[in-house]
Amino acid sequence: MSGKEASRAVQFESFGGPEALRVREVPVPQAGPGQIRVRVTAAGLNPMDWFMTSDAETAARFGLSLPCGFGTDYAGVVDQLGDGVREFAVGDRVFGGALSRAVADHVVVDVAGTIAVGGEAHRTPDGLDDRTASALSIAGCTAAAALAVVDPGPDDTVLIGAAGGGVGVFAVQLARLAGARVIGTGSESSAEALRALGAEPVAYGDGLADRVRALAPGGVAAAMDLHGTDTVQAARELGVPDERITAIAAQVDGITPANGANAAPGTLEKIAGLVAEGRLRVPIARSFPVEDIQAAVELQKGRHVHGKVVIDL
Repeated sequence: MSGKEASRAVQFESFGGPEALRVREVPVPQAGPGQIRVRVTAAGLNPMDWFMTSDAETAARFGLSLPCGFGTDYAGVVDQLGDGVREFAVGDRVFGGALSRAVADHVVVDVAGTIAVGGEAHRTPDGLDDRTASALSIAGCTAAAALAVVDPGPDDTVLIGAAGGGVGVFAVQLARLAGARVIGTGSESSAEALRALGAEPVAYGDGLADRVRALAPGGVAAAMDLHGTDTVQAARELGVPDERITAIAAQVDGITPANGANAAPGTLEKIAGLVAEGRLRVPIARSFPVEDIQAAVELQKGRHVHGKVVIDL
């Protein structure tokens, strides 16, 4: 395959599970006015990637149609500039998001775009490798948006549901950086990983509120549910006011949802800087070559992996 004539991209020919994913040879995309082309070196996976493309009805809600790409988070190197681009130069290391088209050798993004519309790019700081940079956009922005809703501080104990997941690893550490005490739900196998992030682990499932009460007899001030609604329900049992509870994967009456699209400007630059400085750790659970995309998505979809799953390109 000539790099000048063709490029690899993971695509769906029909919507469905990991078995529907294929690595295809496609024409190399070209950067238009106001755009840059990135030679992708790594792409981080997120639950939203396979949720969006699980069926045609869900895909349509996100504006996706066939043939459809896969994956949103990426990192790589700028290798082409469109007319009028002054913000970047060929050779710049960048990371960002491009909705459902990031797992590919090349991605074209709008310099003034967003993850959902046109894609976006940020300079990768020195000291941040591409695999780690490719794991930041969706999870980092979502965690920051959740923290903005509940606003944890030094006097707060915060309950975080699914604390060992892709968003959870950011939420735990950002809450700790804000000075809060963190209790994080997870499985028995995730306890050590949660402690390493700075959380006090507690088993999820029936009786969660009682177990949290035993850990924090002084009460819980805020809660983030990063999986469903179980943590929301436990927080309410513990007397946490609705305005200090948020959820990212469910709509609950009275609860303000958190959406990474609403993260404050500069959020990703701040998170990347914290990682580069060694103040925030991004666990990479596994990396896979692009040819093994189906196995990578199966692992990520199982929701038992501690940290991020990354595709190498």
